[in-house]
Amino acid sequence: MAINLQKGQRIDLRKKSDGAAGAAGGGGTLTNFCVGVNWGAIEEKKKKFFGGEKIVKRAVDLDLSCIMLLNDNSFDHLYSPEYDPRMLAKYGFPAGKLVSRDGALRHSGDDRTGDMDGDDGLDNEIISVDLTRINPNVEQIFFFINNVGPEDFYHIPFAKIRMYEGTPTRVKSVFAEFDVVSDPSYSGRRAMIMGKLYKKNGEWKFNAIGDATPDPNFLATIVNIVKNYK
Repeated sequence: MAINLQKGQRIDLRKKSDGAAGAAGGGGTLTNFCVGVNWGAIEEKKKKFFGGEKIVKRAVDLDLSCIMLLNDNSFDHLYSPEYDPRMLAKYGFPAGKLVSRDGALRHSGDDRTGDMDGDDGLDNEIISVDLTRINPNVEQIFFFINNVGPEDFYHIPFAKIRMYEGTPTRVKSVFAEFDVVSDPSYSGRRAMIMGKLYKKNGEWKFNAIGDATPDPNFLATIVNIVKNYK
């Protein structure tokens, strides 16, 4: 069974022989997996012109991104290539891309709507991870999401983060899940630092951070991570 992560929980990447995770056993270590985010469009009640109400669905554009912090204080990144490169250069950030320099992390691409007809059980944006290919100088990998639109997380009907073995189009075995529920503390927050992979004693571990932050955009989230979460 998959681990149901709680905010702040830390796990290792060892698998039990029955497919579960988090303790030593005959299942080896998770080295190839996906980090996926699933979310839904917002449903609103609107008054009809001639009386009554109707349900209107409003697309939600969340962006899943990650940064990889190296031991020489540099970083690599995955974030949308659709961000204006001139704007990024103005603030000293490189253009967006979907593959890390070492080829170990790959992004599935931008989803601008979320699930429009209820939870379909599939992830809207996914980052594939191959720990065997990661640059040995990478020490921490942070995963975060930003809402391009005006909605905050409290009003998004559902959002789930999960780590699983498989590919962006096929889930083989879910390793861990982290439900992001509607929480009053998320009101006014449009960014979330989901979690990080980090090395300890030569082994990779995962920390489910789950902090919703007031960052106005993904550049501010990156600055926040570097200043406060390293």
